[in-house]
Amino acid sequence: MHIFKTTNKVIVKHNSLLYSSPDWNWDSFINRKTLHSEVLRDLQNITANPLLAHDLENISAPIANQEIWASGVTYLRSMDARMEESKDAGGGDFYARVYSAERPEIFFKSSAPRAVGPGGSVRIRKDSKWNVPEPELVLFICSAGTIEGYMIGNDMSSRDIEGENPLYLPQAKSYDGAAAVGPCLYVPGTPISPDTEIQIEISRGDDQVFTDAILISRMKRTHQELADYLFMEMSFPA
Repeated sequence: MHIFKTTNKVIVKHNSLLYSSPDWNWDSFINRKTLHSEVLRDLQNITANPLLAHDLENISAPIANQEIWASGVTYLRSMDARMEESKDAGGGDFYARVYSAERPEIFFKSSAPRAVGPGGSVRIRKDSKWNVPEPELVLFICSAGTIEGYMIGNDMSSRDIEGENPLYLPQAKSYDGAAAVGPCLYVPGTPISPDTEIQIEISRGDDQVFTDAILISRMKRTHQELADYLFMEMSFPA
């Protein structure tokens, strides 16, 4: 099941059929426990509409009043890279310690107005000389703290700023256009397989200059563990 957001509609694609209702509001529609089952019940009361395919040509970022938070140093290769970058600044040990610690690194990434949707352009800071896209698995967590769906994300990062001093992390990670999410909210009936792969491909002109992939099973922490820490002392009404 895929849930898309346009400028004025919420559209559900299920079993190759498209559904929408004027009563659906993004914030309230997605913010439900057992979202997959709840949406299936909603679809029983409406008729599929193939003309909604035209609306899918202009989808926006699948986010309204939600916040985007991120967790860092969740892969071993991430720890190694961050340690190397911050070695001269004396911060390399921080990354090794957070990788092996019980408490994960969690930081605020973006508000909805700063996020970029499908087909949009991410940005880099003008005061940074080394910037990288970071392909991410995005967890959609409802207000009750349960993981209800998934998205694709791009966590743009100014590596030279972060490497200069770990205290500069908010500037390296959070700025206009630093987060991209979409193209939709994927809501399966069960959690996604640990064999799911995150991929990235970077092209310049017609030339592919970089490609790589990693299994989400290589993450050190479970998805629910990260959600539990995020919700431990914060509430998310939207």
